[in-house]
Amino acid sequence: MTSRLTASLTATLLLTTTLYTATTAHADDGPSVPPGTEATALAPVELDANDPDLKLPEGATLAEPKVLDIKQVVEDESGEERREDTNADVKFALQAEVLFPKDSARLSAAAKARLAAIAQEIESQNATRIRVFGFTDDLGSSAHGDVLSKQRANAVHQVLDAELNDPGVTFEVRGYGEDYPIASNSSEEGRKKNRRVEVSFARGDG
Repeated sequence: MTSRLTASLTATLLLTTTLYTATTAHADDGPSVPPGTEATALAPVELDANDPDLKLPEGATLAEPKVLDIKQVVEDESGEERREDTNADVKFALQAEVLFPKDSARLSAAAKARLAAIAQEIESQNATRIRVFGFTDDLGSSAHGDVLSKQRANAVHQVLDAELNDPGVTFEVRGYGEDYPIASNSSEEGRKKNRRVEVSFARGDG
């Protein structure tokens, strides 16, 4: 039986503490790719299977190469705001508490100022397709979480759309409810991280 040796690239995660800002758009019920699982179009690193420095067992071959983006994560000390940068994308994640009152989709004045800063980043990257995704924790009914996450995503979208005021920019807005948690829902600290709105867009030439 022929053995296979998989050559893979290692993604580096850099963690630091700094303050940034976040955003959102209009939600619908259609299917969508889960956040963070989008394919990348970047070319893989070429490897020469005949290179004498590449030691392969007799009869072995290289697996198909994969591309893993290097990701840089910047989060403020309170964890309320987070920015993720890869070679291809920029994502802002804001905890719901910094945007909305409890169990509400009404944005505060301070939240609108944070979203205005994200709109500036979108403009600087010349982004034309913006994704705004809302999420909740697992408290309460799943149906209520679905509705609230959509309402919050819609509220963020409206502010971003008004700030950008650009007919060439399109939005994809989703409410995922309690799906795709980024922390455990077994503690309030974890649930707080899961109650969030994410705004993401492709990195441009800015």
